[in-house]
Amino acid sequence: MDRYSFLRELADSWVLLLLVLFFLGTIVFAFRPGSRPLHRDAAESIFRNETSPAPAGEKEVE
Repeated sequence: MDRYSFLRELADSWVLLLLVLFFLGTIVFAFRPGSRPLHRDAAESIFRNETSPAPAGEKEVE
């Protein structure tokens, strides 16, 4: 069996299975129970401590 056939067979079976399992694990991790507050906090973090918009032409001070 030459190298190309071996790698092609490996990619068609085991690597495909590994990628599908990784995808499903990522989905389960993102939608696991109890993660909603973490996702909400991350989504709203850019608005934290914001009192008003900066005036036009003014750079943000860090």
